[in-house]
This record gives sequence, C-alpha cells and structure tokens, in this order.
Amino acid sequence: MDILTSLTKIAHATSLYALTWQQLVMIVVCCFLLWLGIKKQFEPLLLIPIAFGGLLSNIPLAGIAETGGFLRVVYDAGIQTGLFPLFIFMSVGAMTDFGPLIANPKTSLLGGAAQFGIFATLIGAIALSYVHFGDAQPFAFGLKEAASIGIIGGADGPTAIFLTSRLAPQLLGAIAVAAYSYMALVPIIQPPIMKLLTTDAERKIKMTQLRPVSKREKILFPLVLLLLCAFLLPDAAPLIGALTFGNLIKESGVAERLSKTLQNDFCNITTILLGLSVGSKLQASQFLKTETLGILLLGIIAFSIATASGVLLAKLMNCFSKTKINPLIGSAGVSAVPMAARVSNKIGLEYDKNNYLLMHAMGPNVAGVIGSAVAAGVLLSLLGK
Repeated sequence: MDILTSLTKIAHATSLYALTWQQLVMIVVCCFLLWLGIKKQFEPLLLIPIAFGGLLSNIPLAGIAETGGFLRVVYDAGIQTGLFPLFIFMSVGAMTDFGPLIANPKTSLLGGAAQFGIFATLIGAIALSYVHFGDAQPFAFGLKEAASIGIIGGADGPTAIFLTSRLAPQLLGAIAVAAYSYMALVPIIQPPIMKLLTTDAERKIKMTQLRPVSKREKILFPLVLLLLCAFLLPDAAPLIGALTFGNLIKESGVAERLSKTLQNDFCNITTILLGLSVGSKLQASQFLKTETLGILLLGIIAFSIATASGVLLAKLMNCFSKTKINPLIGSAGVSAVPMAARVSNKIGLEYDKNNYLLMHAMGPNVAGVIGSAVAAGVLLSLLGK
C-alpha cells in the first residue's frame, strides 16, 4: 500500500497528470507552427521562437509563463513596457532605404491607402461584436480590441504587438500569431488579389527610372519625418523615433559599427526574446476562445483589403497622372518589408521579363511602415487614455 501511495504521489507530481485537453491542443498547434517555420520556412525567424514559447507556456505545472517564470519576466521587461517592438523598429530603420520613397514621393499615397484595411477591419470587428447566438455573444470586441485587431491589416508585426500590448494585452497571442502568419503568407495571399484587380496591360506598365537621391536628402528625411510626427502626432513618436534613429545611424555613414549591430546582433537577440515572450501568450486558457477564430478571420480580411486598396488607388492615380504607375506596386503598401515589394516585382516579371519593379515597389513599402506606425499612433491617441 505504501508503494502504491508513493507511486500515486509521483504520478500526481508529473505534468502528464495535470495535462488538460486544451493544453494538448495548444501543444499540437505550436508543433504545427514549428513545422510551418522549419519545413515551409514561413517567417521562421519569428514563427519558430513564438511557437516554441507557446510550447513552453503550455507545459503543466512548469509555470514558465506564470509570475516568476522566465518567459513572464521577459514578457514584462520587453512587451509590457513596449521595448521590444521599438528595438525591432530601430533595426528595421537601419535596414531600410528611404531612397525610392524620396525619389518618387507620390508612392507614399499607396502606403497610406493600404492603411484603409486597418480602419475597415476595426469597423468589422465592432460589427462582429453584435453577433449573438441566443444569449451567447461569441465575439465580445470593444473599441480597444477592435483597434488591435484592425492593425493586423498593416502587416506590421512590431506595430501590432506595440498597440495590442497597450490596448488589449489579453489578445496579444492571437493577434501576434495572425499578424506574423499573414506576413509570412504574403506570396500566397497577395498575387490572386493583384491579378484579379489588374489587366494584362496594366501589369506590363514600365515605370520611369528613379532619380538619384543625395546623401543629404537621406540624412534630412528621417529628421524631418520625426519632427513632423513628434509635433503632429506624439503617440506615434516612439515607433517613428525608433525607425528614424535606426535609419539615421545607417545613412550618416559615420557609425558603421552601430549600423551593423542594429542590422545583425541587436536585431537577432531582440527577435528571439520578442518571439518567446509573445509565444508565452499562447496559453490554452487565453488562446482557445471563440474570439481567436474571429481575430484570424478578421486578420485575413484586413490584409486583403489593405492589398486591394493600394492596387485600386494606383489605378485611380493613373487616371490623372501623365507618368503611369504600375498598379502591382500598390500591393506593396502593406508593411511587410521587403517581402511585399518582392512579390510586386515577381508578378511584374511574370508578364514582362524586363520589367523590374522592385525599387519602385520599395517606395510604397517603406511608406506602409510609416503609415502603420502613424495609424497606431492615431488609435493610441483616441483609445489609449
């Protein structure tokens, strides 16, 4: 009897005894995300840490994501404070060339048009909250939750995390996974929309060569951008400030060591910690809810609307402009840098092997990064107080 009692106590102390079916489901989901990241190479730099963080957070009794656990410590230090998204923006700035946007400023309108997906989805999330099944309200989204879901349409993971951590931290896991999953699926989601909304002739439009951009212009641009945002929209200043700081370090040409650090080691370390801490929010108790399905559905709608808006605005601009714009670059208005620009270029080359659109598409692409940060600032100023 004593042996049986001892064995029972040992069994009760194991994780298997405490494992719930919800945790088992999340472990399977996290293993699937690992498979997508490793086998399919869907945004592996972030999907693998996020999935592994989710795996750790669903181990019963370990308390890795609970108060005192190491993932909770990392989350509180980097996500709760908003530091990790800002660190990522510094690195993005150091890796970004604003030259194409400076050379052809009107492409900034395409980056702005893509943000329509954010606000359209915000309205959709609010509408979804009115859906009832009897007395049940499966999608209880308030304004703050709707704003956090809508930002997925910007296809900017750090901005989505930054905004959600302030407005709706309980939805962080679902929103982060949706944002980065759809970013990884850019080559699959965007081409059908781009082809549906354009004609063969439009896809073959060749754009004029961009003018050379001077070093002085590249140095002044981040400074002017920062000052405009700081005075007009202070809530966007943290994101824009981090982005422009990284870019100024790169363009100044006198701090190569800092530029290389931001582009490599600093970015890699932050990415690891960011992914693990976001994954800690994939706990079964927080993720397995009907709201998660609504977020995933609204996320793909947001992304699709953002893609379509950029393409349609480019077509509209061609009606009033002597210098034609290839509408394919309008899809690059989402913030997935530089993947969205590469998709625009790839589709263009399918219809004309000599039509290189990459540098032209980088204009709206980097404008989309700025636009999503500004949109987040607007939402924070309205809802974050």
